[in-house]
Amino acid sequence: MGFWRSLPLVLLLLFSCNSQAGRNVKSNLCKWCDNTYPLCEDQVCYSNCDLSSYCEKPEEICVSIWKQDNESARVSTLCHNPQFPVENVMVPKYNTSQCVMVRQHNEDGVFYICGCVNEQECNDKLIFKNQTSGYSMLQSKEIIPVAAISLLPPLLVAIMITVIFYLCRTHRQRKRSKDWTQKQTQHHMLPESSTASNYDEILLVKIDKHATLSSACANNINHNTELLPIELDERVGKGQFAEIWRAKLKHASAGQYETVAVKIFPCEEYTSWKNESQIFTDINLKHDSILQFLTAEERHSSLQKEYWLITAYHSQGNLKDYLSKHILSWRDLQKMAGSLVSGVAHLHSDYTPCGRPKIPIAHRDIKSTNILITNEQQCVLCDFGIALRLDPALSVEDFANSGQVGTARYMAPEVLDSRVNLEDLESFKQMDVYSMALVLWEIASRCDVIGEVKSYELPFGSKVQEQLCMEVMRDIVLHGRGRPEIPSNWLIHQGMHFLSDTITECWDHDPEARLTAHCVAERFNLMAQMDCDDMFNNNHNTDSEASKLGCPREEHQNCDRNIQ
Repeated sequence: MGFWRSLPLVLLLLFSCNSQAGRNVKSNLCKWCDNTYPLCEDQVCYSNCDLSSYCEKPEEICVSIWKQDNESARVSTLCHNPQFPVENVMVPKYNTSQCVMVRQHNEDGVFYICGCVNEQECNDKLIFKNQTSGYSMLQSKEIIPVAAISLLPPLLVAIMITVIFYLCRTHRQRKRSKDWTQKQTQHHMLPESSTASNYDEILLVKIDKHATLSSACANNINHNTELLPIELDERVGKGQFAEIWRAKLKHASAGQYETVAVKIFPCEEYTSWKNESQIFTDINLKHDSILQFLTAEERHSSLQKEYWLITAYHSQGNLKDYLSKHILSWRDLQKMAGSLVSGVAHLHSDYTPCGRPKIPIAHRDIKSTNILITNEQQCVLCDFGIALRLDPALSVEDFANSGQVGTARYMAPEVLDSRVNLEDLESFKQMDVYSMALVLWEIASRCDVIGEVKSYELPFGSKVQEQLCMEVMRDIVLHGRGRPEIPSNWLIHQGMHFLSDTITECWDHDPEARLTAHCVAERFNLMAQMDCDDMFNNNHNTDSEASKLGCPREEHQNCDRNIQ
């Protein structure tokens, strides 16, 4: 009789053990993003991460790392083996289903970390308990009613003062805009030679007083604090740090305006705006394959501070969208790929085309969405928010603090493996060349000389999803040494065969074995010359056919011109 009474308890224990064993075998499902901006309320935050991944090993747990930079906070989520350190510390108190943030220290400063198990995506909900510091949004919102009543009159007075100040400022800006229009009218009345010499003074640049501009361009910038008369028209894009707007730059003549692009950064992204402003305001950056920069401004909108970058506008949009809608001829491919290579070579160069010394620049985020298409079907590099000036005066520590940046799909193997040689500035250029090779592959895949042109896809598009995580790219590119496929029909056409070889050498696994951007530019010169030579050595081709390749007979002797 006692056996039958104890039988349910025995069965329950067996079921519990089996369930626990099943959980130990099954990996945890965790949120997995490099950097996201958390959403907070009271003492609870959410990672704001849209990507999830099962951990590779059963012993791995879900981890979230909270870091604060100036006024903003960012969260990294991942799977991690708690037997090993992360950020040079061991994960504390991880044997729980809740992710409770714990304050930690390392050489980079203070941060918060939490670990959890046995709950799907448990590192999404971040709990702060008994923390005396941390994200400002976590401070208590409790207000004593008496204090609220006593503070109400001063608050109303402050609001009235703010409104009056805003109205006065708006009136002053309207007056300045009117004065600017009058100056423009006077400017157009000057002699032609005077107009040409003073053109740069029309572009009024207003940089925050803490920002330091390149001394090379100080003589070419008017530091007048007046804002350009710009009217925002339509939002045409949105990135991680800023929004892109099409806008109208009004001219002195009534009803006359010029279409420009305005990149608007919120106040918390001041650092990104400042970095891109300093890159753009280097006069040596000017090049046909670099987005034309007009001015940088600090503006106030709806009582909030915004930071603007005003540039040329290209209605064709970015390269990714263009390739998805168009099939390219061989000539189109040469123009687009050649202009892209020319722009990257200019960024990496120590000298301008005129021979003036310049500081090389690494873009660090070359991809088809960061390349615009002109009406002449040429590529223009844009988005220098994480670009890096390769100044020899900077130390290894300066470059190390720049972080692991870029887009996972386009990251070079050494970046995915965090094994970049920071003592050699050429390493940063080699990363750009790898990314450039993937973009060249995208362009080549849409050219009609290869025969049947398939639907457009991103690099590794057949192997990974639209939004992928770092670990997936490590498996494909780093461990599997995978690259986008170069089909055999690409090798039938002489030019495509030459381009395929160039692409293969640019995405070599060994960074030092890759071609430089200058070498690739020279290869495109040679490729253009080969087309011209083949055309004029074949007596069956007519002048009209030669013109299709951009090689009219009278210009044949200039066919070896440099791509700048």
